[in-house]
Amino acid sequence: MLLRRVGSHTPTAGGLAKAALPYVDGAGSEVAQIFVSNPRGWALSPGDPAQDEAFIAGCAERDLPVYIHASLLVNLGSPTPATVERSTATLAHALDRGAVLGASGVVYHAGSAVDEGHATAALRQVREALLPLLDKSAASGGPKLLVEPSAGGGRSLAARVEQLTPYLEAVDWHPFLGVCLDTCHAWAAGHDLAVPGGMSATLEALVAAVGPDRLGLVHANDSRDACGSTRDRHETVGKGMIGEAAFAELMTHPATDGVPVVVETPTEGFVGHDADITLLKRLR
Repeated sequence: MLLRRVGSHTPTAGGLAKAALPYVDGAGSEVAQIFVSNPRGWALSPGDPAQDEAFIAGCAERDLPVYIHASLLVNLGSPTPATVERSTATLAHALDRGAVLGASGVVYHAGSAVDEGHATAALRQVREALLPLLDKSAASGGPKLLVEPSAGGGRSLAARVEQLTPYLEAVDWHPFLGVCLDTCHAWAAGHDLAVPGGMSATLEALVAAVGPDRLGLVHANDSRDACGSTRDRHETVGKGMIGEAAFAELMTHPATDGVPVVVETPTEGFVGHDADITLLKRLR
């Protein structure tokens, strides 16, 4: 078993198996993350059974774990009821598609209360939406949900890793809710990953906040902006303001042992992701 599988967010336009599997091979991915619906819309695709079958077979041949990233519009903390309803339906769809495809987890953004004073109600909405989804997926042996802290700004429900504690408390520390740590988001939210020991300190703060077994996936992205900027602009690993040394800490820290690592960096074709993946494999 690979201690830290490395892969990338993988395109699916034109057909799940037809697009994703050649990309995986070209990039040298050992794990893949995909969208199963419009990442910037609410439309929910039923999928193509033939492409699903070919994708499942291709992943089995490659021993390739798969993760799904839910639509970027998902916000369970929104003060707008229609947004919460659509967000819940989108997560339910992603979990159902994940169960069909054999995905290990479904990543979604922690979201925002948007308005001052809505934070308490927002966490109550998170509880009401997530508990039935988590119970259903746990009972059926489906994917886990993985909450991804945001880059901060606005009324984020979880940006810094310490804010994951009340988020997990809101769902009674349900065992089917894990965490996806995005390094660019953590940096943007104010965790100084670039200082020597900074990545390690952040990982240790994460473990202190949520326990040793909640980290289910890492998004390894460098950043174009300064620490604490609250700006989510990804850069090639080692070429941004976080820097290669921090990713060396990431790839050797005990908290990431056995945790897959996915890059979501700028790329043309698989060129770019290939370089990021090669670098992270070397650093592990």
